Amino acid sequence: MRIVLFCENKYAVDILHPIQKEADKEGGNEVLWYVHQLKIPSFPLAKEVRWTHSIQEVYDFSPEAIFVPGNIVPYYLPGVKIQVFHGYAAEKKGHWIIRHYFDTYFTQGPFFTEGFKKLAQKYGNFEVLETGWSRQDWVKEHLHAFDAEKEKMLKETGRKQMVLYAPTFSPSLTSLPVMKEALVELVEKRDVLVVIKLHPLTRKEWVDEYKALAEVHPCIVFKEDFSVAKYQLMADVMISDTSSTIYEFLLKNKPVITYRASAPKIYWKDIADPALLCDAFDEVLHDEENARLRQWVIDNYDPYMDGKVAHRMLEGARDYIRRHGVPRKRSTNLWRKYTSIKTFGWVKRK
Repeated sequence: MRIVLFCENKYAVDILHPIQKEADKEGGNEVLWYVHQLKIPSFPLAKEVRWTHSIQEVYDFSPEAIFVPGNIVPYYLPGVKIQVFHGYAAEKKGHWIIRHYFDTYFTQGPFFTEGFKKLAQKYGNFEVLETGWSRQDWVKEHLHAFDAEKEKMLKETGRKQMVLYAPTFSPSLTSLPVMKEALVELVEKRDVLVVIKLHPLTRKEWVDEYKALAEVHPCIVFKEDFSVAKYQLMADVMISDTSSTIYEFLLKNKPVITYRASAPKIYWKDIADPALLCDAFDEVLHDEENARLRQWVIDNYDPYMDGKVAHRMLEGARDYIRRHGVPRKRSTNLWRKYTSIKTFGWVKRK
């Protein structure tokens, strides 16, 4: 099968990489990455995989399946166009908007499957298959890969537990302006090491502010790694606000504390005052109700921690092609066509 991994944004790299690895493991597949030149000027897998900045090259490759974690893919490209999602933030309206670029949606778990099947019945022009989220394959593979690094960091600082602070970048939603003193109080009053991992789009003044904070507090560490996933595996508790990383952390069956999270239903501990952070930390470590809510998220948002999500995705693509053939393009309205061409340009057709 000829496969395109459609990587428009940086976050897509970690989501799509397990599909590449599974395709290589199977053998008999050709894989090409499309990498958006402006949004990803430095592609971290450049020396490992076949890739291009050119939509024309993608078209000439004549893909049979295109896996897309974003919201848009050129309608004129051949291949079954598959939405594989870029997170679990169901409270965001954009998560449920049907933009008519996709032939099928590969959902993360029962909660999302139910919602998208209702939309499939309404519109009648796409399918839904529950596969799990591909990045969970990486999580399964690396569950204990960073244990030694964590133990080393805790030993060096003389602390017992690691707390990850991973806020959103959005100025209207982020906790960054109010959380500094609370984090200092947490490391002074509790036996913890705080690791700060900010979103790549965070304002520079906030980045500089928290870097400076880490420089004067030995039990606060600032990390500039490409991905937050590693530190989610290492941390015992996460502090955030309104970020899709909340759900990724809950799925590891670990407690989360947020500051004024914008969500219709809260499955974690939310506080309205940063001064309550220490008390909230004590509560989430042992609270049975918090544990019960986490388990609900695991069961309904994404229960697939078997390391076989990418395998199910490839099988799902092949099954779609067996039943429908390879689509030459996606039928959509004039506005969607215009948006597609404006975003990615046009191609010379064969």
